[in-house]
Amino acid sequence: MDEATLSLAREWFAKAASDLASARKLAAEPDPILDTAIYHCQQAAEKAVKAFLVLADQRFEKTHDVRLLVEQASAFEPRFAQLLPDGELLTPYATEFRYPDAPSEPTAEEFGEAVRSAETVLQFVLALHLELAPDKA
Repeated sequence: MDEATLSLAREWFAKAASDLASARKLAAEPDPILDTAIYHCQQAAEKAVKAFLVLADQRFEKTHDVRLLVEQASAFEPRFAQLLPDGELLTPYATEFRYPDAPSEPTAEEFGEAVRSAETVLQFVLALHLELAPDKA
């Protein structure tokens, strides 16, 4: 694996971690901003899977569909299939609460599920990266 690929994957990982940290901060405010926090959960998972696809030298569409990205990653690493429920949960949050016609604001419970799913995806991809290329982490 060349250094440019590793560098790009690290950038995706850094952005994913930043999104997850942003989600947590927004939710921890005295007046939590959950519509934006839940969006960052989706973004963290999306970027983590894209980091794996970069490392696997796989092109991916410009998409916010985490489930689709997980399916694509599953073709190269079957263990990704365990993340399909997380991808399905998170995908709608790319747009669901982002626009004025949103049906409502996310609940604290919805955010809790979303942040757990985003953490699961990010931790899975980071662990897989360490497993497959421990000397290149």
